[in-house]
Amino acid sequence: MKVLISNDDGIFAKGIRALAEVVREIADEVVIVAPAVEQSAAGHAITIRSPLRYTKTRLEGLEDITAYRVDGTPADCVMLGVANEGKPDLILSGINIGSNLGFDVTHSGTVAAAIEGMTMGIPSIAFSLRVDFSKELKLDFSHGKEHIKQIVEMVSRNGLPNRTLLNVNFPDAETKGIRLASQSEHSYEDSVIERIDPNGKPYYWLSGKPYGQDVPDTDYTVVTEGYTAVTPLHFDLTHQSYMSQLSKELGL
Repeated sequence: MKVLISNDDGIFAKGIRALAEVVREIADEVVIVAPAVEQSAAGHAITIRSPLRYTKTRLEGLEDITAYRVDGTPADCVMLGVANEGKPDLILSGINIGSNLGFDVTHSGTVAAAIEGMTMGIPSIAFSLRVDFSKELKLDFSHGKEHIKQIVEMVSRNGLPNRTLLNVNFPDAETKGIRLASQSEHSYEDSVIERIDPNGKPYYWLSGKPYGQDVPDTDYTVVTEGYTAVTPLHFDLTHQSYMSQLSKELGL
């Protein structure tokens, strides 16, 4: 089994190291291709108006794994990784520092790397760890180790349906087990903060306060309850059940 690993936190992030350490125990070959710097919230952007560098990188303690850093987005990394290293059996993204729940998946660079793999017909999985950014970060990726192995080995054996990837979120404490979860409506109350630079001109910070609804069996609730949430995301965005109503409303 050949596995390509990427992320959006950058090639030197603790999460991608933790994922690689687990996966190399069960894979025949592991290749890391990740952004040179953090690309959080980059979404599925690709770089088309500037050149990209693909630089071999030594990762201490992971010298047995070939790694490259790219001065681009997570989607760029997957495209270059597949083009230069050959088509893998699986593409894994993460482990992201911070959950990717509900509507987060629309701007998540972590999920976008898996989306890019899915569009290439490669089974792809995104992994994220819930953290409380209001407190001192004490990252512990160990409690998701066995679930990573279980999920990766299952997908390696069985594959995934067309246009489908797995979005996996770990709780911020010892996980109670795996539960399947639907996508929630977790999102952010957006805010725009205006400030003035030394020249008297305004500039802006985009921010937001996370919120989620406690709906049973959704990713937000499952992770909040201390379980690993596994959500199969299907990328056919057509609202099929609305088609007939829309046809009538447009007089078609």
